[in-house]
Amino acid sequence: MKKLFRTFIDLLYPHRCAICDRTLIKDEYICPFCKPKIKYPSGATCMKCSKPLPDENRLYCHDCSRKRSEYERGFAVFGYEQINESLYRFKYGGRPEYAGFYAASAWERYGRVLESLGIEAYIPVPIHKKRFDKRGYNQAHEFAKCLSKYSGVQVVDDIVIRSKNTAPLKKLGADERQKNLKKAFKLTKNDVNFKKVCIVDDIYTTGATVNTMAGMLKSAGVEKVYFLSVAIR
Repeated sequence: MKKLFRTFIDLLYPHRCAICDRTLIKDEYICPFCKPKIKYPSGATCMKCSKPLPDENRLYCHDCSRKRSEYERGFAVFGYEQINESLYRFKYGGRPEYAGFYAASAWERYGRVLESLGIEAYIPVPIHKKRFDKRGYNQAHEFAKCLSKYSGVQVVDDIVIRSKNTAPLKKLGADERQKNLKKAFKLTKNDVNFKKVCIVDDIYTTGATVNTMAGMLKSAGVEKVYFLSVAIR
């Protein structure tokens, strides 16, 4: 009966390629046409946030070289331009199932590194209730949930909440982002019983969101904060 029910669900809601959105015949994440296109970024990257560096002699990107970061280290699976259309559907097009592909790719690329860090919890960047009600899911939470299946690390989404429905950050500059995030997040606990955590999000741009959350978590007792994003730009 379970197998029959699963077949019915697959016919009603067929799996979609996480890159091109074609209907998949097999229970896979991406179609045969897109598999050869998926390559992880190569070359020099920032030792802090993982942004690609135009100069291999540099250690840090422009943003990380001029400001202090609250987090220890960040990792991004893909470059934004490679995966931007997929991420748009993931975030706004009702495709939370794409998270399975992103998590599999993240674990393939960074699994050993993440295990070595001793991370105790994945903390997805929260979205405001109004956006959740409109979208039906939090894309960062979907990514973290799938990642947890590979790592065994728990997803904790009740420590930091979004208390302010801020304007979309993608159209704002670095300084505007920082101002926009003031009082946007709220800690629900004065003391956090984790020493090492990883903030999980879909896209890393300037680091304003991650820095804000990392600072709050450290003020509540967390010693080391890392981040992992699907893409970086």
